[in-house]
Amino acid sequence: MLEHNSLELLRAEVLEITRRVGTFIQNQVTKVSASDIITKQHNSLVSYVDTTAEERIVKALKKILPNAAFITEEDTVVQNVDAPLAWIIDPIDGTTNYLKGIPHYSTSIALRVDGEVVLGVVNDITQDTVYHTIKGYGAYANKEKISVGNVDKLDEAIVVTGFPYERDFDFEFSLNMLTEILRSARGVRRLGSAALDLAYVASGKLDIYYESNLNIWDVAAGNLLISEAGGMITGYEGGDNHLNGHSLVCANASLHSTMLETIERIKTLEKLT
Repeated sequence: MLEHNSLELLRAEVLEITRRVGTFIQNQVTKVSASDIITKQHNSLVSYVDTTAEERIVKALKKILPNAAFITEEDTVVQNVDAPLAWIIDPIDGTTNYLKGIPHYSTSIALRVDGEVVLGVVNDITQDTVYHTIKGYGAYANKEKISVGNVDKLDEAIVVTGFPYERDFDFEFSLNMLTEILRSARGVRRLGSAALDLAYVASGKLDIYYESNLNIWDVAAGNLLISEAGGMITGYEGGDNHLNGHSLVCANASLHSTMLETIERIKTLEKLT
């Protein structure tokens, strides 16, 4: 386990790296053409900006922690998902937003040590805000300490969610869940960057986030932000399925309990029909 002083030094380096790469990403907004865009899946896009940003992040992180392995979205470096020391990187979370000119996308970087994420950074690029945390030492937006909101009733909550890129996910449950939330919550959003959804719940901008079929690079940094901001985060059935993004629901303790009850009720009704 890395000592706190070492993590503080690493965080300072990562903050500088993500800001520098964020500047590159933002400078390329008007330069990406249709011929630069590749379709990975039906509604999952990528461009040279994603891969170049990832390459720059990896190169910089290798200099500050040479023995660490990498788990990345764009596969620009050899992956080692079982390494005891690994950086987990999403160079642009919200690529479709980015390529369509929608100003809501982020860079997410987390450090995992012996299976536990101990450092997380999410750069809200267009807002010039970097959310960051070290395990056990709170969560921050730039220099301001953040915490989850105190809304305790679902009918007062703003809920954010997302939908998987794959076409073989459980449509029935997703639609039933969305219908219930639309009826019960104050408002529902679908913003397009899981890392920012988590950061926004951690900072109280949003009250609840739930989604399934995510990847570890989407959620690794954001999960730690939620925990360090005083929030609750689990999989849909409770437990730690959220660690790899299989399913997650996060909120303050009161709303989190309400969401788990809602999920259980919908799943039970589905079994009876």
